[in-house]
Amino acid sequence: MPSITRPVAPDPYALLPAVPVFTLRSDDVADGDPLPDVHTNTPAGANVSPHLAWSGFPPETQGFAVTCFDPDAPGPAGWFHWTLLDVQVTTTTLPRGAGTVDGDALPAGSFQLKGDDGVAAYVGSAPPPGDQVHRYYFVVHALDTAGMGLGPDAMPGAASCALVFHTLARAVLVATYQR
Repeated sequence: MPSITRPVAPDPYALLPAVPVFTLRSDDVADGDPLPDVHTNTPAGANVSPHLAWSGFPPETQGFAVTCFDPDAPGPAGWFHWTLLDVQVTTTTLPRGAGTVDGDALPAGSFQLKGDDGVAAYVGSAPPPGDQVHRYYFVVHALDTAGMGLGPDAMPGAASCALVFHTLARAVLVATYQR
């Protein structure tokens, strides 16, 4: 099957009001590199959320949110793979596999929203076979509030809109994947 090529979507965070940046790193994923299969929702994958660790956020940070978004998914709205809200300011790392459905490895008080797959957990990349290279934006948002005031039934798009008004700084790591 020939590769499907669409215009590359812009960096979705470049379209938002500018905020300072801080550092996001991973023992599993390197910025700009292909996402290892274990972090995909493909026949070759295991649907495991990657390790994430962050530092250098503003001292006035009250809490965090963590998201994974694919702006290159077919359709105009992209695809939300993971939204984790109400992460305490004392949390600066998520272990590999934290984004499971049972949430056992999540920080106390945090919760996951249902993504575009309808699952309240990390759901790894699964671009259509033959589609263009997709980018996966793993983002930690440093917030001016400890809690977003949203419940587990909130939609990830609505949470992303709310985050714009509470984000003090943002750390971004972008991985790619293609089948």
